[in-house]
Amino acid sequence: MLTGLCIDNIFIASKGGIAMQSVPRIEAIEGNGLRGDRYAEGTGYWAPVDICQVTLIEGEDLERIQSTTGVQVMEGQHRRNLVTRGVRLGELLGKYFQVGEAILKYDRPRPPCRYIASITEQGMTKALAEKAGICAQIVQSGVIQRGDLIVVLESEPDADD
Repeated sequence: MLTGLCIDNIFIASKGGIAMQSVPRIEAIEGNGLRGDRYAEGTGYWAPVDICQVTLIEGEDLERIQSTTGVQVMEGQHRRNLVTRGVRLGELLGKYFQVGEAILKYDRPRPPCRYIASITEQGMTKALAEKAGICAQIVQSGVIQRGDLIVVLESEPDADD
């Protein structure tokens, strides 16, 4: 098992277009999303066309984006749920990973869209470009908290777990 990777921050929004709120912990609901988040509630801008149960983005990329472009991304403007630390999200491709009590599976990259600039600031879509994070599916419910480790699993979790 690979360990030492963690969740730096957690953001949710109860519906599309409103500011993301930082929360210290959240319940991940299997096959649905994060409790109270717009995509779990079916109120996201892209719902029901393009749903990501949970989105992740690298904190190191956010710091680089803000320092090189001046685009404000540190308070949830990136519109992603989990900000990670110490993990290259692309390396999770095809893998299951545990975050706190929940088990997630890499789903796909989550490129930025033009809509994000319309509700944040001009330049956001370009600033995020290739560093906009990933989507993951929730395969086992559980609580996720700031500081929780991300543990890449060696194999697919048993359905009975």
